Amino acid sequence: MKTLLSLLLVAMLGAGAFHAQTRGLTTFTTETARRADIAREPRALPDAALTLPSGGQTGLLRDLREDGRIAIVNFIYTRCMSLCLAMGSEMQQLQDALRRNGGAEHVRVLSLSFDPADTPPYLARYGEVMHADPDIWRFATLGNKRERDALLKAAGIIVVPAPYGQYEHNAAYHVVSPDGRLLRIFDLNDIDPVLDYVMRRAERGNGAAIALPDAEDGGRGVPGQRGALSTQSPATAGERKPR
Repeated sequence: MKTLLSLLLVAMLGAGAFHAQTRGLTTFTTETARRADIAREPRALPDAALTLPSGGQTGLLRDLREDGRIAIVNFIYTRCMSLCLAMGSEMQQLQDALRRNGGAEHVRVLSLSFDPADTPPYLARYGEVMHADPDIWRFATLGNKRERDALLKAAGIIVVPAPYGQYEHNAAYHVVSPDGRLLRIFDLNDIDPVLDYVMRRAERGNGAAIALPDAEDGGRGVPGQRGALSTQSPATAGERKPR
């Protein structure tokens, strides 16, 4: 009888620990739990110095605040010949969709390079190759190592140097409010959920510090849900208009 009671106690304790670790059995990995936490309570991102294609300098939080739109942020480096190219294609689709549905008034795309070798000329050339419309899709390099590392950590991006000046890294889309809060993280290929979320957020006046209820969000923003746009139209280059 004592042995049976001991086994039951161990089982109960194990189940309790598992329940706590997985946020009530709703999440099963550290990253999924982190994304769920961010969805419930958006987190303030650390500031970081940005170098622009024009050669100008600014700060991330200042750039977000002065632009005033929700930003879909991703992390890249321009010499990447694999993952970043796939992301670039999806960012083109995001840009085209925002232009078609009028969403560019409220939402923009921001690609941040973690590679110090991405100088302004490289950024400008990359933007041309990607057919980026500067009024919708902008680029910048994170030049300060300490600030860059802090921002990457906050975003959940891991960057590992690889041979021949390359990097191994993960990828995601980060929805960021004008006041610098990380609102949601979406997986690569989750284009439809990203657009749905940012447009509903924009309809609520950006809602900088207010998270949408999970019921409205349909569980999006956590790994496992996929979507893609089927239509891609050519982008039109243009000068960034002051807002």
